[in-house]
Amino acid sequence: MNAADTPFLPFALPEIGEDEIAEVVDTLRSGWVTTGPKARRFEEAFAAYLGEPGLHCIAVNSATAGLHLALEALGIGPGDEVITTTHTFTATAEVVRYLGADVVLVDIDPATLNLDPAAVQAAITPRTKALLPVHYAGLAADMPALTAIARRHGLKIVEDAAHALPTTSGGRLVGTLDSDATVFSFYANKTITTGEGGMLVTRDEALAKRARVMRLHGIDRDAFDRFTAKRPSWHYEIVAPGFKYNLTDIAAALGLHQLKRADAFQQRRQALAARYDAALEGLPVILPPRAPAGERHAWHLYALRLREEAPIGRDALIERLYAAGIGCSVHYIPLHLHPYWRERYGLRPEQFPHSQHAFETLLSLPLYTRMREVDVDRVAAVLRKALQG
Repeated sequence: MNAADTPFLPFALPEIGEDEIAEVVDTLRSGWVTTGPKARRFEEAFAAYLGEPGLHCIAVNSATAGLHLALEALGIGPGDEVITTTHTFTATAEVVRYLGADVVLVDIDPATLNLDPAAVQAAITPRTKALLPVHYAGLAADMPALTAIARRHGLKIVEDAAHALPTTSGGRLVGTLDSDATVFSFYANKTITTGEGGMLVTRDEALAKRARVMRLHGIDRDAFDRFTAKRPSWHYEIVAPGFKYNLTDIAAALGLHQLKRADAFQQRRQALAARYDAALEGLPVILPPRAPAGERHAWHLYALRLREEAPIGRDALIERLYAAGIGCSVHYIPLHLHPYWRERYGLRPEQFPHSQHAFETLLSLPLYTRMREVDVDRVAAVLRKALQG
């Protein structure tokens, strides 16, 4: 069988079961399709999953929205600086600019591809107000070191946990760590999905209250309460110029059942990652970093790097994979290479040697729960043929 006869293996596919479908259908039949009882149930279920009393979970229509709400509620604004990694998707940084604050990009730890605490420490100025670490690929950033830095300097921490459900650090789930807020993504290719969606998690009651108000136009009371009250409830007040960031009940219906499968999904991803590891052993590649002993890696991505002695470059290898009917991607084109960030802050690749080198050698292989072992073997066979010269 040649490549033309072989079904294309996509980079990512969600796993949607009959329970999710039935819940969505039930939502459609209920007549309540925007933010309502199922969005509230999803928030409650998410708090129960994290398992720590006192957590507030605010469902939103994207992780980008959640990051924006968290920083806005913390009072980030013009004149402030927020430090984050250059090795991320632009959403992590753009939310800082929404608020008129400045982004300070720093390099990564070459072993983990996560934010380098030493680089963070060196970048702090009197204008620095917050840190925005990203848990790259599902591996936790060095939160003990970053938290210690934040405490020494009186900084806030908002975790970009778009890749990190369910990831642990220090034996605790991301979402229950000692930060001011954590934001998860439920985009279509994430470890669980609502199609589009996210969750802002915080212990800070004032932050949660502000985020709930700003999530829906700055209205002073919940829309679901207004439209389901047993007495006239048409009156409301606008207390701030808010946003339109609410999660619909249709999306939440998916999330209710996806969340129940989060642990099983992680175990499947981990098993597939281990199969990749075994199949790619001995090739001129750097395999993705493991989680420390006793910790959990969410395995949102399986991102490997080519070694200098590889007989083929990254771009040519991607072409080889696509020619064989295999989808892949690159995570990420660092922010310092994009025109907006490069030109606004006068950035140069040599300022970020570890991220720059990673970008030039990185590719992300297909990894999702619907993959079969034979699919992993198929990808590995193409890589082995290309990389063994």
